[in-house]
Amino acid sequence: MSSTGSAKADEHQRSALIAGLAAFLAWGLVPVYWKMMRAVPASEILAHRFVWTTAFLVLLLSWQRRWPEVVATMRSRRATLYCVATGLAISVNWLLFIWAVNANRILETSLGYFINPLVNVLLGAIFLHERLTRLQFASVMLATIGVLNLSFGYGEFPWVALVLATSFAIYGLLRKLSGTAAIPGMFLETTMLLPVAIVYLLFLERGGNLFFGADHAWISVLLISTGVITGLPLVWFGHAARHLQLTTVGFMQYIAPSCTFFLGVFLYNEPFTRAHLITFTLIWVALAIFTADALMRWRSSRQVVAPTGATGPVPESTIPRAARERIEL
Repeated sequence: MSSTGSAKADEHQRSALIAGLAAFLAWGLVPVYWKMMRAVPASEILAHRFVWTTAFLVLLLSWQRRWPEVVATMRSRRATLYCVATGLAISVNWLLFIWAVNANRILETSLGYFINPLVNVLLGAIFLHERLTRLQFASVMLATIGVLNLSFGYGEFPWVALVLATSFAIYGLLRKLSGTAAIPGMFLETTMLLPVAIVYLLFLERGGNLFFGADHAWISVLLISTGVITGLPLVWFGHAARHLQLTTVGFMQYIAPSCTFFLGVFLYNEPFTRAHLITFTLIWVALAIFTADALMRWRSSRQVVAPTGATGPVPESTIPRAARERIEL
């Protein structure tokens, strides 16, 4: 490779690293944004999020000239049905996350997204017949013990964390099965649920309960910006995914729940008990084992040399699925 080509590749990697950090930091710090709208019911925020995300994606798809992808997906009945299903799954995830943040349960949302990669592995084993390695099985067992500890040690079942982890894992599984790229797929998801969102907002407006308009100018600006808050990190993630190793992206996925954890404990002073400490420690150990296993399998695959002398591609199974789900934007 020439020095010019090498310099250009280095520049792409630097910009991709910055973009990846920006994406995961945005996802990790988003509770601050939802807290600014805590006076607005989570259901109304969700409806606005569908409306303004659709608008943002219309502009993005037009700029990227990707409408043929959308049309091709819409011609497939199978893909369309999957988009309806993924839209419902992400609706549950978004609604619960927004509600939990404003109900002072940020710490539990963090736990949910730490658990999510392990739930991904479990769903892969159940529905895609992917074999669990011994270390992956140990990780899932540790996470289960952690959840049970919080249930019995703290006296409250962490249902928010489990529903967030499961709904996002189901979303990722359905998205994988659908074969649609992230941005066109999300456009179809939001578009198909857009009529429901608009009808709900009109219902609120008719009853005088809508937090939107001249009387709520600042809140209205925040609600409109939900489209950018949802769509822009996807663009950053896409740039990072194209120019960084997938293992790097896989490690970076833990930035978001880590940020959320620190927000809950240190900024919003949510209670962090001994039971929380034990549970989070078990989850972190489980993730360390899970990540080490993925890294070892990735390294071993790199050592497999093809007959021509070239190193073979990295098998998809060695990459954490949470990093793979959005990889094809």
